[in-house]
Amino acid sequence: MQSSINREFLKGLWNEHPTLRLLIGMCPTLAVTTAAINGFGMGLSVIFVLVCSSVLISLLRNFIPNQVRIPCFIMVIATFTTIIDMVLAAYFPALHEVLGLFIPLIVVNCIILGRAEAYASKHSPLYAFIDALGMGLGVTWGLTFIGAIREIMGMGTVFGLPVFPETATSWIIFILPPGAFFTLGIAVGAMNHINYVIERRKRQQVSRPAAAGQAVQG
Repeated sequence: MQSSINREFLKGLWNEHPTLRLLIGMCPTLAVTTAAINGFGMGLSVIFVLVCSSVLISLLRNFIPNQVRIPCFIMVIATFTTIIDMVLAAYFPALHEVLGLFIPLIVVNCIILGRAEAYASKHSPLYAFIDALGMGLGVTWGLTFIGAIREIMGMGTVFGLPVFPETATSWIIFILPPGAFFTLGIAVGAMNHINYVIERRKRQQVSRPAAAGQAVQG
């Protein structure tokens, strides 16, 4: 059981990363990641809504009629989205102003609705929680990473702290819409390359004992 829990948690962090592997939920990824703090704040909002809605949907999975499951899922997700929207507006008004419309749009985010339909509605609350937490953390580090790269290259800061001298040249394009696509492409390409290297090393490790065995038999 422990190994299955670990597998369900870790898949969202890398192998089934929602943003950089599955390429879903692209609107907030491209729109709000002009700075690391924006991506981090959006990621935490997604974690809250995803975890809470997944657990509640899992608890109610045997009571929700199959014919109206999608509207019921949306109502549950909308409830928690409204909560996080009100919390951000009350306690983090500056961040709420930056994220703007994309907080309410969490209601129809492909990641959250997809996990509710594909996973939470078919598994126990424990596994729904683990899956949602892993996916949420994956979204958070993905958005924060993209936001940090764009902020560093476009403004010379990360989380508002300077990383380059004031005389350094900033590439403003990185904090503009084209920079979002450019940075996302680099991040996806880097992840694909890392996965390729890992798979190649695994194949080499498997082939070496086989080759050694054939040499001994020969």
